[in-house]
Parts: sequence; structure tokens; C-alpha cells
Amino acid sequence: MVIITQDIEMSPGKIAAQVAHAAVECTLKSMEKKPKLVKKWLREGQKKIIVKTNEEEMRELESIAHQMGLQTAIIRDAGYTELEPGTLTAIAIGPASEVELNKVTGKLKLR
Repeated sequence: MVIITQDIEMSPGKIAAQVAHAAVECTLKSMEKKPKLVKKWLREGQKKIIVKTNEEEMRELESIAHQMGLQTAIIRDAGYTELEPGTLTAIAIGPASEVELNKVTGKLKLR
């Protein structure tokens, strides 16, 4: 699951890059802590869902996910192209079950 901020304008290519950064970072972190879960996720096709909300809610949802024991990754832009350095662009959660993810992000709209 990747949550993208809707507070800032990003080109489609920038959004794709931020989603990729988030998915990779969260997967790498998960490999250290939950390798069996990652292997299962890889076998099942690496499902990724992209949703959107504002920065404030992104932070709240990341905190909730973290409290639930879910792996998270916060992505801030390096500032080489469209955005200022340090701009919060995305937060990834998982891999996790659909039930767990829906508890955190189920009310958000797809991106």
C-alpha cells in the first residue's frame, strides 16, 4: 500500500518514481524483520494499491500502521527535479494482509 500526498502538484512520472521509492524502501525494511511475509507477497504477485490523502492524514495513518506493528516507509523527495528537498511525497505500508491495510487506509480514495 502506498499513500501519495495530494497537497502538492507532481507530474505522473514523479508520482510513479515516488511510488517506486516507497515500495522498494518498505520491502527492503520488511525483508529484515518479516522475510516470510515478504516471500509470500512476492509469490502472490506483489500487489500494490495506491491511494491519496493530505500530508496531515498521511502522518496520522503512518503512526496508526506503526502502532499496529506494520512496516512503514516515509519518502521525502531529494529535490533534484520538481520538488523542494525534503518534501513528503509518499508513505508505504506493508506488505500486510488486506484486512490489516483496510483498517488503516480503507476509507481513502484510489490515486
